[in-house]
Amino acid sequence: MKKTAVAHHKRLLLFLFAALLIFCAVASQAAPLRTVTATITKITDGDTVQAVTPEGTKLKVRLYGIDAPETAKGKIPEEPFGSDAQHYLASLVGQKAVQVEIHDIDRYRRMVAIIWLNERNVNLEMISAGMAEAYGEYLKQPYRAPFLQAEQEAKAQRKGIWSQGNTYERPSQFRRRIGSS
Repeated sequence: MKKTAVAHHKRLLLFLFAALLIFCAVASQAAPLRTVTATITKITDGDTVQAVTPEGTKLKVRLYGIDAPETAKGKIPEEPFGSDAQHYLASLVGQKAVQVEIHDIDRYRRMVAIIWLNERNVNLEMISAGMAEAYGEYLKQPYRAPFLQAEQEAKAQRKGIWSQGNTYERPSQFRRRIGSS
């Protein structure tokens, strides 16, 4: 009788552990907190924009899962392709109505989001064009695989930032080197 109770208890614990693992896997997916419609009013750089909702709420938006070269800001010099990335993003979404799929709020109180222009994932397009790298350190499914794939394809074709070859410096390394962020 005791052996049956112990075996049942072990099965119950195993079931609960498996359920917990499944819950954690599902919770770690990049599910949006909220999606809002907004018009892009300013392109700060290749991975940050400002937008306004129809109700007049102003948003600072950091594009989820990408890191673009830095533009010049005060004493901070411009990284190669910084202006190119900024202009490319402006050509995609500048002054356009978009869907802002908010996934997080960062330490600078910016919305971290996927920007959708109709059915187009703008974040993914920035990577595909070689204007930003996939920010693998923060990517979750379902975006991780397509973003990393797009980066590999842009690298193979030596598009944008990847045309620099061995002289390319990741934006995160550039920021650390110059002491910003």
